[in-house]
Amino acid sequence: MRIGELAKQTGCDVETVRYYEKAGLLPEPSRSDSGYRQYMASHLERLQFIRHCRSLQMGLPDIRVLLELQAQPTSGCQGVNDLLDHHIELVRIQMQKLQSLEKQLMTLRHQCEQPHLVQQCGILQNLSDVASATDSGCHKRHHTTA
Repeated sequence: MRIGELAKQTGCDVETVRYYEKAGLLPEPSRSDSGYRQYMASHLERLQFIRHCRSLQMGLPDIRVLLELQAQPTSGCQGVNDLLDHHIELVRIQMQKLQSLEKQLMTLRHQCEQPHLVQQCGILQNLSDVASATDSGCHKRHHTTA
């Protein structure tokens, strides 16, 4: 099959297929006499695997490791378990950060409980005033130099 058909069957863009090839995640396909890429069922299976990993928010380096482990079918799967445990921990950390963000947004939202004119909006005042944001119980702003 050609690249467009492979992309269509996996629900991704042609550019994404090419990117995965360049990144070494998808083996380079053979070419037809006219120069078109010719993908096999193995490419389809690999791309579906990659897409599923991406849907689980796995990064390309982790996917590369999983593909390397998958290529060693008689090895133990401790490496897979370790990688997944690490990914689960990253998800937990991200969830904690999102919960903290939700609290900050809720605190900010409570700055403007009553209907006011925009010029009196506590939310906009809080967002505009660094000192107010620091004193409001919202998150403290950290200034960094670039």
